[in-house]
Amino acid sequence: MTRPVRILIVGVGGIGGTIAANLLRHHSGPAAPEVTGLTRNRAIASAIASHGYRLTGADGQASVPGTTIASPDEATGSFDWIFLATQPPHMEEAARGVAHLLASDGAMVVMQNGLPEERIARIVGPDRVVGCIVSWGAHMPEPGLFDRTSAGGFTIGSLDGKTEDEMRPLATLLEVIGPVKHTGNLRGARWTKLAFNCAISTLGTIGGDRFGPLVRYQVTRTLALRIFTEVVAVAQAEGVALEKLGGTLDLEWISLTQAERNAQMGTSSLVAKHSLLLAVGVRYRRLRSSMLSAIERGRPPAVDFLNGEIVERGRNHGVDVPLNTAATELVHRIARGDETSSVQTMRSLLEVGTLN
Repeated sequence: MTRPVRILIVGVGGIGGTIAANLLRHHSGPAAPEVTGLTRNRAIASAIASHGYRLTGADGQASVPGTTIASPDEATGSFDWIFLATQPPHMEEAARGVAHLLASDGAMVVMQNGLPEERIARIVGPDRVVGCIVSWGAHMPEPGLFDRTSAGGFTIGSLDGKTEDEMRPLATLLEVIGPVKHTGNLRGARWTKLAFNCAISTLGTIGGDRFGPLVRYQVTRTLALRIFTEVVAVAQAEGVALEKLGGTLDLEWISLTQAERNAQMGTSSLVAKHSLLLAVGVRYRRLRSSMLSAIERGRPPAVDFLNGEIVERGRNHGVDVPLNTAATELVHRIARGDETSSVQTMRSLLEVGTLN
């Protein structure tokens, strides 16, 4: 008899907890995967032990029994899949801590935003890394309660060019959560999501609200378009072939031309681009920045892995990215308590971070 697939989910926050709950909820029978969560947060572990993984939001209301461990030392045996669902500042340390638990033919599934696969490949090797781009949002309003804020699925791929057939076992596991797409252009897909997060997550942190309310402000949409424009310029300098976001949003089209940078809002092309962002805002209206949640919990925000990545790579290529530079600095100021998150703070960013 074939043994069940063993999965270790490192980081039981909004994304990790939602994934764990749905894997346990929707896979059943002798072939159901064995799912273990790893969290050092005692409040989360206690809540799950008492009430299970509690789901709300887009996944409906449910409570799913499950187990967690507080340390890799508590794990027994090896795992076929290790899902890395920590915040980016902690992912490399987390990967090193659990690398010895990876089965000889297993892989780490990297779920962070930014460009994480290269970092984890240096720890376990490129052939043992799978990139998993999460196209939905979730957060944890209280320990053990996982609120999925938008629908969506996953895009999976690898640095070493694994085929769709080779990735099928992972896709089958994840399809109970949302549709799974395989990409042969992981780098392009990652950069597209990076552009999205540099705008949406960072502005959500600076504005201090969910994306839906914030996108109604013209300043939010203007900042997002300018951030997209800078990210696309750096991606082109890196030789990246960008994918369409969600299969429809063309970042190269939505990037501002030089004429649009200097134009008034009334031009037809700018109206079209602002209108598209309003439509995106409807889909992701409940999306709340994980960086904002991290700051509220006294943890470092992941901005250096988002806008900070663009700043560093822009510098390497001689591409000017003033808005991403200013946004990175502003998020750090908010994290230190030197600035507050508000729409007015976003307005100050627009004044500082203008495009040349």
